[in-house]
Amino acid sequence: MKKLLIIILAVAAIGLGFLAYYLYGGSTVPTGQQQLARLTDSNLSSLKDSFNGSAGSVRVILMLSPT
Repeated sequence: MKKLLIIILAVAAIGLGFLAYYLYGGSTVPTGQQQLARLTDSNLSSLKDSFNGSAGSVRVILMLSPT
């Protein structure tokens, strides 16, 4: 029973480690692509200006939420 508990805790710790790396480990983009940006109150007006300034091209905004 004790050995099973240790195995379960080890698997849970490894899983939490992978989850933390996935969520907070940073990201990379392909060469030539702009870096990913996080939307905050301080850069919201910049996003709006960029979005409205490119009215002649295809525009996509993707918002992801962990919930």
